[in-house]
This record gives sequence, C-alpha cells and structure tokens, in this order.
Amino acid sequence: MTLLPDTGYTPTPEDRAGLDAWFADYDEASAARDVERMADLAVFPLNLVSDDASGHGACAQWDRGRYTETMRQVLAEAGEAGISFESERTPVFLSPAMAVVFTDSTMTAGETVQRLRYADILIRRGDGWAFQTMMQGGWGGAL
Repeated sequence: MTLLPDTGYTPTPEDRAGLDAWFADYDEASAARDVERMADLAVFPLNLVSDDASGHGACAQWDRGRYTETMRQVLAEAGEAGISFESERTPVFLSPAMAVVFTDSTMTAGETVQRLRYADILIRRGDGWAFQTMMQGGWGGAL
C-alpha cells in the first residue's frame, strides 16, 4: 500500500506576497473595468460554484468568452462611478501551488456599498498565480 505524502503546508512569506500581489492586480483590473485583464488572471475552463434563488446549489464551467461577457454585464450594472474594494482575505495553502482563499469584501461604486463573501481556488503556474474556481452565493441564475 502506498501512503499519500503529508499534505500540511505552511506558506513562506514569498508565497503569501505572491498571492497578495495577484489579488491586488485582480482588484485593480476590476476597479478599472478591464475585463480582458481579469480574464488573463484565470485558468479556463473556469469552475463556478454558487446557489440559485430557491437555495439550491448550482455549478458550471465557463470559457473565456462567457466569463468576459458576464463580467462586462456585472461591471456595467455598477454604473459609471468609480469602483473600490476593501477586502480581508484568509488564504489556506494546500501546497506551494494550490490555495483556497476566503474573502470578506466591501465594494463601493459611487453611493452603492455592497458586502461580498466569496472563496477562490488559485493555482500557481509558471507565470504566477491564476484563479480556477470562483465560489459565491447568488450567481445561480447566471450559470
């Protein structure tokens, strides 16, 4: 019988700094409504996990086109006002190349303030971190 290796991993300061830099880049692209840059930071097909209005779980896989189309619509709904984010992130590194990141965020768009709670699964590739799975309630109708 072959045993699996130990899977506990403690990230280095460099691991955490790289992940923080990825989120800063993504938040900046989101605030600038640069949907193509946001898509550059993902791995496709992108997994989405959510729930629908009736409280049932829902999931889908989106290609780049579906992601950019949906994000353009979402950001357009925020109106013309500037967008900013204040986020508290709790990463759980599963290995040097995989992390699940839990986020509590406040998005401000003009006078509109929205609280967000979500999780992302990111993987490290040769060119840095990329998100592969988005998990957030309320997206089921868009899936």
